[in-house]
Amino acid sequence: MSSHADHTTVIVGAGPAGLTAALSLARYRHPVTVVDSPRAPRNSASPGVHGHVGMDGVPPAEFRARAWRELSRYPTVERLEADAESVSLAPGGGFRVTLGGGETVEARSVLLATGVVDVHPADVDGFAACWGRSVIHCPFCHGEENAGGRWATVADNAELAALSAVAFRAWSEDTIAICQESMPGLETARATARSRGGDVVAGTVRRLHHREGALHAVELADGRILERQTLVWTPRQQQQPLVQRAAEELKLTVDDAGFVGVDASQCTSVPGLYAAGDLTSRWKQSVTVSTAAGAAAADAIHMSALLGAVHH
Repeated sequence: MSSHADHTTVIVGAGPAGLTAALSLARYRHPVTVVDSPRAPRNSASPGVHGHVGMDGVPPAEFRARAWRELSRYPTVERLEADAESVSLAPGGGFRVTLGGGETVEARSVLLATGVVDVHPADVDGFAACWGRSVIHCPFCHGEENAGGRWATVADNAELAALSAVAFRAWSEDTIAICQESMPGLETARATARSRGGDVVAGTVRRLHHREGALHAVELADGRILERQTLVWTPRQQQQPLVQRAAEELKLTVDDAGFVGVDASQCTSVPGLYAAGDLTSRWKQSVTVSTAAGAAAADAIHMSALLGAVHH
């Protein structure tokens, strides 16, 4: 048994949700262990955090460094730099978190704050080099830094394709959507986009022409070249392996895309097991949303501990 077994809460993940929850619990003087993976975080390619007041433009690494400096002042917080392999029910109640080296941590409650995995297209040359810079997943997150020039978005449905002509007008006056030729409603989407000053191009992206990550053209499979400086592309996402295993073994409620279902307190379908951040929602992913969810989870965890103490 690990020497950390007496900790009341284990937080798996040290992004905005996990770090905020740790800070909130620390200020309740609530014992907490944060399992912080040594692997590069999902937003490491981004030049800055945006839209979060007081932190706008701060590099992700500096965001985390500041958070850990703040947390280091609280004696009830412990940081474990390790990968979590599994979360299971502990024989005596609560949960057991197993780490990569075989060490285990037991806790009354666990917060999953692992984020998700972006599945990048393997057959698009140049995608990785441009990702987080000129290939962006969210205009709110990176639009201001890419304002001006010509934009394109990769769309997989007609509604999004038609909307893109006006949805990105705040950042670019020249926007198009790129869609598969087999997309239902393609011609209607094209007519709608053109009526709004945009266009829909049918084709498959095969190569991104760039200079050190700065996009200047999109090449399609048939050889056509589209001069574009920004490409909005939201890739498929999947859960971290730990969360996938927990969802299967603990029978967590998940939606059709695999995102973990939670209630207003961020509790999953298993009492005592919470989830906060990007792993709970495909379309509500931002630093601000994640920090709010982390704080809500911390409040619920602390209240649950108080009620448990009263009942005992």
